[in-house]
Amino acid sequence: MRRSLRRSRTGVTLLSLAALLVSGCSATESTSSAGSTAVAALVALPRATPSALAPYYGQKLSWRGCGVPGFECATLKAPLDYADPGAGDVRLAVARKKATGPGKRLGSLLVNPGGPGGSAVGYLQQYAGIGYPAGVRARYDMVAVDPRGVARSEPVECLDGRAMDTYTQTDTTPDDQRETGELVDAYKEFAEGCGAHSARLLRHVSTVEAARDMDILRAVLGDGKLTYVGASYGTFLGATYAGLFPNRVGRLVLDGAMDPSLPARRLNLDQTAGFETAFQSFAKDCVTRSDCPLGGKGTAPAKVGENLKAFFRKLDARPIPTGDPDGRKLGEALATTGVIAAMYDESTWEQLREALTSAIKDKDGAGLLALSDSYYERDADGRYANLMAANAAVNCLDLPAAFATPDQVEKALPSFEKASPVFGEGLAWASLNCAYWPVRATGEPHLIEAKGAAPIVVVGTTRDPATPYRWARSLAHQLASARLLTYEGDGHTAYGRGSACIDSAIDTYLLHGTPPADGKRCK
Repeated sequence: MRRSLRRSRTGVTLLSLAALLVSGCSATESTSSAGSTAVAALVALPRATPSALAPYYGQKLSWRGCGVPGFECATLKAPLDYADPGAGDVRLAVARKKATGPGKRLGSLLVNPGGPGGSAVGYLQQYAGIGYPAGVRARYDMVAVDPRGVARSEPVECLDGRAMDTYTQTDTTPDDQRETGELVDAYKEFAEGCGAHSARLLRHVSTVEAARDMDILRAVLGDGKLTYVGASYGTFLGATYAGLFPNRVGRLVLDGAMDPSLPARRLNLDQTAGFETAFQSFAKDCVTRSDCPLGGKGTAPAKVGENLKAFFRKLDARPIPTGDPDGRKLGEALATTGVIAAMYDESTWEQLREALTSAIKDKDGAGLLALSDSYYERDADGRYANLMAANAAVNCLDLPAAFATPDQVEKALPSFEKASPVFGEGLAWASLNCAYWPVRATGEPHLIEAKGAAPIVVVGTTRDPATPYRWARSLAHQLASARLLTYEGDGHTAYGRGSACIDSAIDTYLLHGTPPADGKRCK
């Protein structure tokens, strides 16, 4: 979750893997460290730029001021359909902050905060362009592009604010057939809204297409190779770029790595376990503090989880007031989202304790509602960023749905509840969302090897809730030139989150081209 824009955010239904067109596969037998077998490998595109794409690669950007001091913006054109470049363009928002010096300029550093659906331009302007280490900002032009369908780049649109309020409050732990039907209807309404409002884009927002857009941007910026820092889903985007264009890989950092070899159901199950791991860390910390509302000193973490689950059940039966001007009450769905939001960064645990205390003891749901709203990027006026719409559009195109029917979810519930007694049921039902998508998925699980690429730094955090550490190990195993850098700690992603060891290793790599030793660990 991005409570501040330095943090990438992906939720269990928000994760996706890169869309892989069938024509881009070659049969390969391989087993990743995450346990997937016999999946295809992404094949590099030809080195020569097709003549039909030459106008895109040769375009000149017209930079202008964009309301944020020190930054300039431009619009990049890319083909809507790479298989038919003459079918029209998609216009992509680009932002840049030039290198400040001193020292020789090293080129452009492209950043992406994840999602899919997170605004890279917003991330650059609000954090990366001012918060990255001064030495990095001195030597690189800091650059971001909102991927197609995201934020300023022809955003996918699905539901208005009022309809989104209803959608986010839908019960994702149905107790009977009526509630199951209501959940299915909500997923269908969301999908139909996307199909009605964004029909032109929905077939062309895959991760493969976004990676190809990044190569056009690289060329237009005048860089021979791509230097890139991607977090969470941004690792997927960066790894896909490396697989398609291994000879154009410069210095790539993939922080909070995803595993492209896994199907959607396994991704969601792994992430469910990841949130349970993060919650166990929160629970152990909570019971050492006097203000823990879920148990006193010495309470076992499992009991803390039981207490939270009992609280969710009470909210399911009787939502509590929040003081929201639009009349929203705190039910189980919004409360669960609020708790999950706080799992992304341990610095939010104090806020979560306070919010839970208010909700449990004072019947005031405002604190948890605020956490949930930050997760969904809902503002005080009831408007939502297009994060959720873009997220679903990319996810549902990149991989076949985790589940096709409610019956399949029912059969999988025991495995999800075993992975997380607290969150498993809700996250299993949340994995049904792509079943009703109006556009057929074009991607499949696959390996990314990127043979011939320069060294790529893959970063994993051992107790990361959203991108479990095993995914970083698996991606590092797949990439031929990967160097695995491990942070032994909590929270989602590692760079810029307080570890001098991690930051020094990545800064050295970006500034001097020297990657950390494979297997380096930081605490």
